[in-house]
Amino acid sequence: MFHDLFSSQSKARRKPKSIPVTLSTRIRLARNLREYPFPGRAETSQKRAVLTKCMDALSDVKGLNQSLSVEVDDLSELDRQILVEKHLISPELSQVEEGSGIVLSEDRNCCIMINEEDHLRIQVLRPGLDFGSVWKVADALDTGIESAISYAYDGELGFLTACPTNLGTGMRASAMMHLPGLVMSKNMDKVINAVNQLGIAVRGLFGEGSDTNGSIFQISNQQTLGESETAIIDRLNSTLHNIVRQENFAREKLLQDDGGRLIDKMSRAVGNLKTCYLIQSSDAMDYLSLIRLASDFGMLPEKYRTLADRMFIEVQPGHVQLSAGKPVEPGSRDTLRAELLRKEFQRTPQLDPSASVS
Repeated sequence: MFHDLFSSQSKARRKPKSIPVTLSTRIRLARNLREYPFPGRAETSQKRAVLTKCMDALSDVKGLNQSLSVEVDDLSELDRQILVEKHLISPELSQVEEGSGIVLSEDRNCCIMINEEDHLRIQVLRPGLDFGSVWKVADALDTGIESAISYAYDGELGFLTACPTNLGTGMRASAMMHLPGLVMSKNMDKVINAVNQLGIAVRGLFGEGSDTNGSIFQISNQQTLGESETAIIDRLNSTLHNIVRQENFAREKLLQDDGGRLIDKMSRAVGNLKTCYLIQSSDAMDYLSLIRLASDFGMLPEKYRTLADRMFIEVQPGHVQLSAGKPVEPGSRDTLRAELLRKEFQRTPQLDPSASVS
């Protein structure tokens, strides 16, 4: 086990300047209706009945009064891809052909998926590391929905779900984290092994099986049975704060031990984004990660961190097609992506290593 990550000794080290390692926080609740079979076993007529019942009930829930409700099969393939890239729906829901839908809040911070793996997947997202406010909103939505719908619930097992790993609270709490220090210092595998033993899962940007381009990782609880929602959040929060601390130290050590090479990589990323004419999304993500890192170090203005965070999404294939206003072949996407990046980064100044913060 990677003992240094979660030992009390690590807390005694000098604390570096805090940096925004966490991009976003999400809580998802899995719920099912008592009187219907799970979506995977339901007939089309039953799924449509669930869809109608849920959409009618959600329209009266506080916080969803001005929401957008739409059936998935009414969305184009590009619309579905955009929603996946924005982390508003799962890749699995985007592939469902009939009887599924989404309800999206006016501020786009809450999205409820209907007839994905479960009848309802209630999701709340917020920027930064803030489980307190996210849980408050998710809990209020859940309570409002339960007042109109009878959930499938067992006194011993808790909320009943299609997958046994979601039994109990049915809650998945997660944070999207930018961890280039741990990646470049080759400690990320040790982190993954350590947190796995604590019942924490580490995945890529778009969940299980996805790539970890840009050094972005989705970190979430695995255990949902036998713990309260508060206990799950507290345990995950503690682990995430440890990871943030270790990421800070990894960055500091990289800068101290091999600063010239690190600065060169970040500087080359600036140059590549300003001059590229063809670029794949994976390469763009890695360059944007270095831009964000340079901003975190203070070598670029803070606005470039915000720009990198926005571009992490806008360089994805669906968003590139959206900006083009028409379907685009993969090769042409690389050209359009490069054009977009050149435009956004053309005025980026040279790195200022003397401004580095630690």
